[in-house]
Amino acid sequence: MWTDKQRGIRVTQEELLCKNACGYYGNPAWQGFCSKCWRERARPAGAQKQDPRLSNDGTPLTFSKFEEKKSTEKGRRINTMRRLFWGSPSPPKRQESPETYTNVLKAYQSLEPGDFPGFLKILRSSSSQRLQSRCTAFLNTMEAYHGLPVQKQSDLVQDFYQSFAEYFSSFPEAQVTQIMEHVEKLIMTRLHKWVFCHDSCDDEQKDLALQRRIRSLNWVTPQMLSVPFPDKKTAVTGDPFLPAITAIIEMDAKRAPQDKLACVSKCSQHVFEALSTSSSEPANADDFLSGLIYVVLKANPPRLHSNMQYVIRFGLPHSLMAGESGYYFTNLSCAVAFIEKLDGPALNLSAEEFEGYMLRRRAPSVRNKRQQAARDTQHLLEELQGRQEKLDQGVDALNVQLQQWVKSIHSQLDEATTQFALVQKEIIAQAELSSSSHDASLQGDDKDQSVLVLVDKNAGPKDTDC
Repeated sequence: MWTDKQRGIRVTQEELLCKNACGYYGNPAWQGFCSKCWRERARPAGAQKQDPRLSNDGTPLTFSKFEEKKSTEKGRRINTMRRLFWGSPSPPKRQESPETYTNVLKAYQSLEPGDFPGFLKILRSSSSQRLQSRCTAFLNTMEAYHGLPVQKQSDLVQDFYQSFAEYFSSFPEAQVTQIMEHVEKLIMTRLHKWVFCHDSCDDEQKDLALQRRIRSLNWVTPQMLSVPFPDKKTAVTGDPFLPAITAIIEMDAKRAPQDKLACVSKCSQHVFEALSTSSSEPANADDFLSGLIYVVLKANPPRLHSNMQYVIRFGLPHSLMAGESGYYFTNLSCAVAFIEKLDGPALNLSAEEFEGYMLRRRAPSVRNKRQQAARDTQHLLEELQGRQEKLDQGVDALNVQLQQWVKSIHSQLDEATTQFALVQKEIIAQAELSSSSHDASLQGDDKDQSVLVLVDKNAGPKDTDC
């Protein structure tokens, strides 16, 4: 078992959480912060860079003036978002009648979890026409201005999520989350072709670099990563991580961020299942991260960097900050960061060995695979030979037992035949004896009857004379 070996990959729960100690999951893409803390941290950092600028009249911007300008720009951004969403720069007064508003809320409250067709049906109803028109207006505006920088588009989408959620402020948080997941799927399925792998960012170049990096590490084996991966099982049942590899590859075919996260969660669950079949001990965080790294190296998922950035930019914040999906996505981000910085010590290799593997690229991988296949085949042959020997020994023992059983049956049969002959003789003798005694008794009865007849004859005349 691999538990006795030194592990090159270790992770704790504290290392997965936000550096700001807010309790949510951090992400290497946000330098270890969660999305909320990262956005709050990034804005002051941008303000410090713009501080030395000059104002319109040529005088340097003081901190107070800069804060005033920043507030003005933020107010313009909010008003723009409100125009897109509400149709006016100020929050609208309720144009629906109280009865209509109540009916809309009741319809959304009766929505079942995961019922996206039901959500579309409610959204297209006449009572929910106002919400539908806001979604349509936002989508048309985003498509018209799809040339905006991707970070600006991300901010607009996140603001739209927040503005849409305000309509259901009276709902419990769980119901608002459920509705917003449907809204995200509706919006991002439509905007996917405009914002995914946008021209304003270098996602495509990073995708190619990551694919080349993973391809150059195709010689890495489960043993190097300390993955609980027994050779016996690989030789007989194949790769137990194959379902996880398939799930992570399917992520690129999805459009909505939550669907991509579902693929990540499915992949992670398959990793845990593979670890449970490969070891009798329960999998820990180190085993899971090692297994996830192995899956990413084996799968080399298409456009992995772009898919992860797409989820980060346009996914619902709560999906990445907490919960099962947030934990799995954070581990995937850690796995990618580990692969990008992978070196010899992490694989329990010296720097010379690691460099040798990297320089030879595919040649060591092919030779190692052939050697591993030969060892696995030899082990399988030895195991089959041992089974054959045990089978032969069992057959011989069975033959001996069968012969002994046949002999014992024959002896028992002979003994039974002898006893039967004796019993038969006794029965015949007893039958003859009983037959002779019966004949003698019959003869005695005849004599008695003749005597009686004579007596009767002699006594007859005397009675007559009387």
